[in-house]
Amino acid sequence: METWHILLTIGIIAFIAEIFTAGFISGAIGIGVIFAAIGNYMGLEIKWQILLFAFGLALTYFLIRPIITKYGYRKDKIRTNQDALIHKIGAVTEEINLSKDTGRIKIDGDDWKAKSIDHEIIPIGTMVTVVEIDSIVLIVKPINN
Repeated sequence: METWHILLTIGIIAFIAEIFTAGFISGAIGIGVIFAAIGNYMGLEIKWQILLFAFGLALTYFLIRPIITKYGYRKDKIRTNQDALIHKIGAVTEEINLSKDTGRIKIDGDDWKAKSIDHEIIPIGTMVTVVEIDSIVLIVKPINN
């Protein structure tokens, strides 16, 4: 087996390792090693192969990696758990009043403790939207129809 075969294999292994890592570091190393393999195949001296490796690594790391990190990863984080409740609409199932300062609302079939953002009375059946969350209490405001 020739040296360029070994280098090409190392480059492929680096690409496979990239699947399990983040940041495109292994991918950049893989491209650098493939550049060195091309230099070895062409019969260049070891110093030129090292320079080709460094060139391929730098080219990938400084030109391709920023493009991949800009467009390849999600910028809009998917909200889950309680954070997903913000801006959801629900119906009041227990009056939100001033004496208790809390009531209950139902959102997507789940019953939640709720407070009014303006400390106003919100009667049963009123549609409300979640403005924020305070621990396990949803802060809501009525929807103006």
